[in-house]
Amino acid sequence: MESVPSPAVELEATSEWTEAAGASPRHDSFRAHASAQTRLRLQQQAPSNLRRHLVRSVRRVLVLLLADVSSVLLLRVGLRAVRDRLVLGSAVGHIAGMIFPPGRAAGPQFVTALIIALAATGNYARGDQWRDAHRLLIASALAAVLPVWVIMWTGYTSGVLLQYTLTTVALWLVLIAERFSMYSIVGKLLPASRGVPTLFVGTSEACRYAMDLRVFRDRGGYCGLGFVDSQTPIHPSARGPVNQFRDLLQESRAEVVVICGYVDDATFRDVADASMAAGTQILSVQRGREIAGVVPRIMVRDGEPLVELTAPTLRGRQLFVKRIIDIAGAIVGLTLLGIPMLLIALAVKLDSPGPVLFSQERVGLGGRRFRMLKFRTMRTGAETERDRLAHLNRSGDIRLFKIPNDPRVTQVGQLLRRASLDELPQLWNVLVGVMSLVGPRPFFESDLVAYQDHHLRRLGAKPGITGLWQVTGRSDVTDFEEVVRLDREYIERWSVGLDLQILIMTVPAVLTRSGAF
Repeated sequence: MESVPSPAVELEATSEWTEAAGASPRHDSFRAHASAQTRLRLQQQAPSNLRRHLVRSVRRVLVLLLADVSSVLLLRVGLRAVRDRLVLGSAVGHIAGMIFPPGRAAGPQFVTALIIALAATGNYARGDQWRDAHRLLIASALAAVLPVWVIMWTGYTSGVLLQYTLTTVALWLVLIAERFSMYSIVGKLLPASRGVPTLFVGTSEACRYAMDLRVFRDRGGYCGLGFVDSQTPIHPSARGPVNQFRDLLQESRAEVVVICGYVDDATFRDVADASMAAGTQILSVQRGREIAGVVPRIMVRDGEPLVELTAPTLRGRQLFVKRIIDIAGAIVGLTLLGIPMLLIALAVKLDSPGPVLFSQERVGLGGRRFRMLKFRTMRTGAETERDRLAHLNRSGDIRLFKIPNDPRVTQVGQLLRRASLDELPQLWNVLVGVMSLVGPRPFFESDLVAYQDHHLRRLGAKPGITGLWQVTGRSDVTDFEEVVRLDREYIERWSVGLDLQILIMTVPAVLTRSGAF
C-alpha cells in the first residue's frame, strides 16, 4: 500500500484548493480522495479500538467476579467462626448453628448460584448497574434460594423462612459493601490520565458543561482530550473546527466521542459516521438521534444519564463469538474436506501446468492487506491479461471484474468455479484469522483509488468466504453500488443468527449454481 499523506498535509492541501477561485472537477476529485483516505485510516484504527474496549470490559467483569467470590468466601468464613463460637460468644454461636447448620449447601454450588443470579439481574453490566442496590438485592434473593431448596428437598422445613431472610440480607449487605468499596478505591487510585481517551464535540459552552460533569471529571474512567468546536469562529481552546473532525479524531486516537448539546443534522451524521468507522464508543449528552446503523440506549454513569449510540464492547464480544465460530467451522471444514481437497489439488495439477494454489493479495478488515488462497482456476499468467480483457467485463466497473466464459479459465477451473470449490483453501485464511466464514468479499488494493467514502464501509468487517452478496445473486449482481449496499447491510445487521442464515442459504445457491460463472 502506498504511503498515506499525513492529516496535516491533507488539511493544508485542502485549504489551498478551497482558496482557489471556483470549484472544479479536479477539486471535487481531490476532496473525495482525501475523504476516502481519511476514512481508510480511521477504519485501520477500528480493530485496535474495539480490542481495547473488549479488554477493558472483560477485565472489569473478571475483577467483579473475583470480588464477588471473595466476598462470599469471607461471609462463609465469618459464619463458620460465629457458629464455632470463635467470635460473639457461645449464645450467638448456638443460635447460628441452629439456623445455619453445616453441610446444607456446598460453597462452590452457592458461589455458582450467586454468579448466575448476578449475571441474570444485570449486575455485571456497564454503567451504574453493577452497584445498583435494588439489583443486588434481587440477585441475593435469587442466590439464597439454593440452600433453602436443599433444606426443603431433605424434608427439614423448620426455620426455612428465617434462614432464607437472613441469608438474603447478609449476602446483600456484603455485596453492597464490596461494590461501593471498589467504586471508592478505584476512583481514588485510578488517575484520570489512565482513563479512556475521550473527544468532545459541540459548542464550547456545551462541551465545557459536559467535561465538568462528574462522570467525565473523576471516577468515570474517561480522560478528556479536548473538544472539537461546532461553531464558527471556533473557540481558541478548541482542537479544531468540526469540518475537520475526521482528521482530528484520527490524530487524537480517541476511543470515546461525546456529542454535547445540539449540533445540526449534517454534523451529527458526519460525526457519528466517522466515529463508527473508527470503532469508537459514541455518547450523547442531552441528545440522541436515530440514524442508520445506530440504536440509541440510555446508560447511567455516576448518576448522569447518557445516550449511548454505539457499544464497542458489545460489538467486541460479538466479534469474539464470531471468531470462535470461525475457528470451529474452519477446523471442521478442513477435517471433513481434507481428502476431497487433495483430490481437487491433484485434478488442478494434472489439468494444466502451474501451482495448485493461487495466492493473491487482497484488502480486508480496516484496509489491512493479506494473501487470499484459492485453487488455481486459470492458466498461469492470467492476471497480466486482465487489462486486455477489460472490455468483456460484464459489470462495466473495474471494481467488479466479472467475465462470463472467461477464456483464461481452465477446464477443471470451470467446474470448480461453478460449484465454488475453488474457495475451499480460504478455510485456512479463516483459521489464521484474516478472513471469516461469512462477510463482505475481499477486494483488490488497486481498487481503493476508485473508492468513494461510503464504499470504504465494506472494510468494517473481516472479508468472508460467503456473504449476503453471494447468496443474494452471486455474479448476477453486477452493480457495484448494490454490492456495497449488501455488504453494508450485512455489517449493520450482523448477528450470529444472520451468519447461520447466510451459511444455510449458501448451500442451495452453490448446488443450483445460481449466478456463478
